[in-house]
Amino acid sequence: MNGNAELLNFVYQNSQMGVETIKQLIDIVEDERFKERLRSQYDEYFEIHRAAKEALNKAGYDEKGIGTLDKIKTYLMINMQTMRDNSPSHVAEMLIIGSNMGVINAIKNLKKYKNADPKILRLMEKLLKFEENNIQELKEYL
Repeated sequence: MNGNAELLNFVYQNSQMGVETIKQLIDIVEDERFKERLRSQYDEYFEIHRAAKEALNKAGYDEKGIGTLDKIKTYLMINMQTMRDNSPSHVAEMLIIGSNMGVINAIKNLKKYKNADPKILRLMEKLLKFEENNIQELKEYL
């Protein structure tokens, strides 16, 4: 697989994790104001995910989504973590940790694939900025 495909698949997987995690949390969280924040994040993750899929398909690459085992582990972890505390503060903390991992991996991938197609790099940078913005917005709920 070439660098363009690998970078696009990173964006695809990262945004897929965001879409699936936020969708699950919207059903768990009770605070309406916080749910609205989550819905906004969901919409942005969904748009980035759609753009990555479209770019992969247009370039003739296969999408490499998150594996079933990873999906199950994440689903169970979220349920276990929120079973004891589904407060906006706790959920925001969980999401900040996830977004921090996303930021770190995005920066590493931008450096690793610095010669990738400029359109793909822009999509990666959009995801990075979105993750950084999520962290700032979620701090309000800590």
